[in-house]
Amino acid sequence: MSKDDDAGATGSNRDTHYAKLRRSHRDAKREREGLPPVQPRGKRDLPARKGTLYAERGPAESVYLYGLHTVRAALDNPARKITSLKATRNALMRLEIAEDADLPFPVELVAPQEIDRLLGDDAVHQGVLLEARPLSARPLTDLGDATLLVILDQVTDPHNVGAIMRSAVAFGAGALVTTQRHSPQESGVLAKAASGALEMIDHIEVRNLASAIEDIKAQGFTTIGLDSEGPAPIEAGLKGSRIALVLGAEGKGLRQKTRETVDILTRLDMPGAIKSLNVSNATAIALYAAQQYLNRRDQA
Repeated sequence: MSKDDDAGATGSNRDTHYAKLRRSHRDAKREREGLPPVQPRGKRDLPARKGTLYAERGPAESVYLYGLHTVRAALDNPARKITSLKATRNALMRLEIAEDADLPFPVELVAPQEIDRLLGDDAVHQGVLLEARPLSARPLTDLGDATLLVILDQVTDPHNVGAIMRSAVAFGAGALVTTQRHSPQESGVLAKAASGALEMIDHIEVRNLASAIEDIKAQGFTTIGLDSEGPAPIEAGLKGSRIALVLGAEGKGLRQKTRETVDILTRLDMPGAIKSLNVSNATAIALYAAQQYLNRRDQA
């Protein structure tokens, strides 16, 4: 019987407490290393982890990326420092990499089961796993000539942040701004959800979001907070030549200080019975509205 199985059996409260601590430590470690969470199907049906990336102590400066779109974008990004690549023969072909290609990092041909063993059953890796260094966050002063930004107020779900990155790239946003705390770190889960967009947009991390919003306003952006109870529709807040959209976490929404700092609070008007959306969906709609406004302004 494993330790987790034993801890899950009837026993002392101390046994249960320590089992919870072990599971919490395990899940936090997997998230830091970009690995999907363990999702047991039953008390005695935990996937084997011995000898996998989960069981090994991965270097803090490494991130594991998987999936064809994610890996292809990383390979094409000159700013991405790659350590190694594991891939099936079919995945190499789909990535258009010759088996004897002369690359500046080691390439290992593996069976799909080898990557399954490393990542676990939940990762849709498509036969490819890349180890690389995390990308460096950009400074807030490095906005260049961007006319559209996305600012996230403690959105913690890496799936949502990855999807938001994808929409931000699709609608031409120049950067994604997040807080250093209460935001997901770069990981395989986030990168897979972004489907390559992680490599295509500047990511700026700030210590104090309210101060950062003030700095962004000083650079000529109209900062628009999205809130289901906003007093005006988003169309009413689209002003000026530079737009920064500010969105909060699901459930909590924007923090009070953030609400007080943005130029205007707006809402997405929805005629249906449901009046709120997943934050990644709301971001995509807001980006579309903002980009349409900027396009019309440029053509005027």
